[in-house]
Amino acid sequence: MVRHKPRVSIGMPVFNGEKYLRQALDSILAQTYQDFELIISDNASTDDTPHICRAYAAKDNRIRYYRNKNNLGATRNFNRVFELSLGVYFKWAAYDDVISPDFLSKCVRVLDQDPSIVLCHSKTARIDENGVVVGAYDSATNDSREPHERLRGILSKKGFPWMIFGVMRADALSMTPLLRDYIGSDWNLLAEISLIGRIYEIPEYLFFRRDHPDAYTRKHYSKRITANYRKESVWWKGNNRMVWIISPNLRNCLEFFKSVRRAPISRHEQWLCYKEITRWFYREGWRLMKWDVACALNSFRLNLIRTEK
Repeated sequence: MVRHKPRVSIGMPVFNGEKYLRQALDSILAQTYQDFELIISDNASTDDTPHICRAYAAKDNRIRYYRNKNNLGATRNFNRVFELSLGVYFKWAAYDDVISPDFLSKCVRVLDQDPSIVLCHSKTARIDENGVVVGAYDSATNDSREPHERLRGILSKKGFPWMIFGVMRADALSMTPLLRDYIGSDWNLLAEISLIGRIYEIPEYLFFRRDHPDAYTRKHYSKRITANYRKESVWWKGNNRMVWIISPNLRNCLEFFKSVRRAPISRHEQWLCYKEITRWFYREGWRLMKWDVACALNSFRLNLIRTEK
């Protein structure tokens, strides 16, 4: 049997998402744009997630459900759904967020009409545990046709990576290393995508990011102190892998330079991009390195305590 090749692939990595999973799935299946597939990769959940996913897959043949025997870490699970996708366009979907019924149709329309745009998203609202809108995010990017100007916009957006959940060209995404297993690699991925093509934001609130106690930003990012680096690294890498990263912010900075080197841009644009990264570092990036230094000192202190015991 030959599987229909959809225009849009939606990849949903999930781990223990029973509380909000049904709402996320319902918002996807309610899309006015119907030519899509939904790939779910369950990262060895221990709650009711498998039962929920299988029930939805049994009702809609556009859903493909996979379950990992072991928790691969968020990074590998996010990349897995893309590797399993078939569509011309691709979108990551979180198990706890919801989208407006016309999110896909409006994003696809933008991508169809302008080949210079490689990622299309919308304005982002914030909802609480009950789905009530409680705020919004200022995530607008620089829509310039010049790569270095687009990169400048991404560099200033650390901590607001919701654009990663937009609809993007699969061939553009395949030109990148995808997500990597270090803290903040979604920021680096967005930067690399911005070098490949334009990122467009629809001026409507069509994406609703759920803020709740178990959200990544609540458990890790908003409390980024030295004690949390190890735990945060486990989220990215998985429990069965080396997880200690002393200098995640320095890694982010170095990866920006690597992205520029890989990007399909002229030598002149590369030089301008390097200049933007350097300016960003001297303007604000160096402040992030204080967390790396504090983390290294804290690790050294803990090792001394263990040695003395």
